[in-house]
Amino acid sequence: MGKTALQRTCSRQILPTVDEGRARSIPLALASAVLVLLIITAWSYGPTMTGLYKEWQRNEDYSAGQLVPLVAIIFVWVRRKDLRACTLKPCWWGGVALLVLAYAGRMYGLLFMFESAQRYSVVLTAAGLVLLVAGWRVFRRVSWILLYLFLMVPLPGRVHNLISGPLQSLATSGSVFVLEAFLPRVSRQGNVVMLDENTPMAVAEACSGLRMLTAFIIVAGFIAYMVKRAPWQKVVLVASSIPVAVVCNIIRIVATAILMLMVSTEVGEKFFHDFAGIVMMPAAVLLLFGEIWLMDRLVVPESAARPQAANLLIRKRHAG
Repeated sequence: MGKTALQRTCSRQILPTVDEGRARSIPLALASAVLVLLIITAWSYGPTMTGLYKEWQRNEDYSAGQLVPLVAIIFVWVRRKDLRACTLKPCWWGGVALLVLAYAGRMYGLLFMFESAQRYSVVLTAAGLVLLVAGWRVFRRVSWILLYLFLMVPLPGRVHNLISGPLQSLATSGSVFVLEAFLPRVSRQGNVVMLDENTPMAVAEACSGLRMLTAFIIVAGFIAYMVKRAPWQKVVLVASSIPVAVVCNIIRIVATAILMLMVSTEVGEKFFHDFAGIVMMPAAVLLLFGEIWLMDRLVVPESAARPQAANLLIRKRHAG
């Protein structure tokens, strides 16, 4: 009997130690697998990311895209407590499906020389790895961050051409419309604004506002994620960055035209390319926060609407 009791005591002391060892080995194995997947992914997409970085440096319309990965890291840091509370439950079938889709997109880009498909597959691969390793709960928590990463990829050439032309025409016609309220003689010849019939101001493709548009959408996505609002208000905030960018670009062109007439052409061009580009971003941010303030005044939260509806119903019953 004494020997049996001793064996039971030893087994009680040994079993927890074995269970603890297994519990520790699981996170270690998971961390090792994640590290291996990250190394393979970084090695595989190295040329794609190098080309994307060169595009950011070469093309001013999409230079703001290099800020997107840094902002995404900030988003993860902000939600670190929520992410730590999530239980890791790998979703093999969902993760593998996304990875297969990403690989198919990459192969399509390689075979048909479609570089944008290869770049978009980077984001799909990141989403697949999150779902594969962490599961649906973590995937839902970071879904906005994963969608935000698509903003780092420049638009495909065909889409770029479809957007830049109408933006250029809209900037020209909008600036002429505003200038007619201040100047007596303003006319439009294609994408050239004639000031006082003697001073031409060309609204070139670089003046279409596409660079401002991409930067404003990135900033609007950052603000929408950081503010505590209903999902539909976040979507409205991001979508409204498009008209905000168009309006700010028209204001910049109008201010440039007035300076070209009142001061000199050199001062106007310097204002357009240097000072105005710096001023427009704070102006756009103020407009976005003004939109948030307006939505707070126009939309009644559900928590406040329910007591008001209940009080109204009680008053109707008493009146009846």
